[in-house]
Amino acid sequence: MERLRIALLNAAHDPADTARNFRREVDGDLVEFHVAGGELPEGYDFDAVVVTGSRASVYWDEEEWIAPTREWVASAHERGLPILGVCFGHQLVAAALGGTVEGMDEYEIGYREVTHDGSDRLFDGVDSEFTVFTTHSDAVTELPPNAELLAENDYGIHAFRRGNAYGVQFHPEYDTETAERVTVRKDDLAEERKAAVLDGITAENYDAACEAKRLFDNFCAFAAARTPRAAD
Repeated sequence: MERLRIALLNAAHDPADTARNFRREVDGDLVEFHVAGGELPEGYDFDAVVVTGSRASVYWDEEEWIAPTREWVASAHERGLPILGVCFGHQLVAAALGGTVEGMDEYEIGYREVTHDGSDRLFDGVDSEFTVFTTHSDAVTELPPNAELLAENDYGIHAFRRGNAYGVQFHPEYDTETAERVTVRKDDLAEERKAAVLDGITAENYDAACEAKRLFDNFCAFAAARTPRAAD
């Protein structure tokens, strides 16, 4: 079987580390577009789409790249392309499909527990309660019409599905280096809380969070079953 051709919509303002993390975890030929720099695919000749995290908020009008990216994702969904959004990508997919994204009263950051309901193959092989690294101050507060809630915790929605589109709020692609760097640059966090998050970035917590990396294999299997090349 041929490798999947996957459009990586890299929404990070400093894209190199984000690209490295996804290239390490996603088993496919990633064609990268730095959407935060104004790059978008000219067409939809892909087997799947992955949308990354970002420091931006999906409702920021001053970021001129967000609206075209949201529109491209909506069109990709209309064409039936499998889509996986992570963190900002999760929120962008939700907004593109008619959901609501809003700012939170409190940051969620650090290794946290999330629960899934076992209803979807995206979570095959993942315990119903699992550990992930989270970092976000926006959240999907209303799912798109006809979307299914797949995972949540006390901060809110952590995964959903609508048709061939998935969103996950947490970061299954993070390594400890990324988690530390992202935490250190959170200037709007109290120093005590930042220190507590950094103390929690341990080999033990990272090993526990590696279970969630299975989502990438599950998503790729889902995408492969929907492309004619799966039969080659």
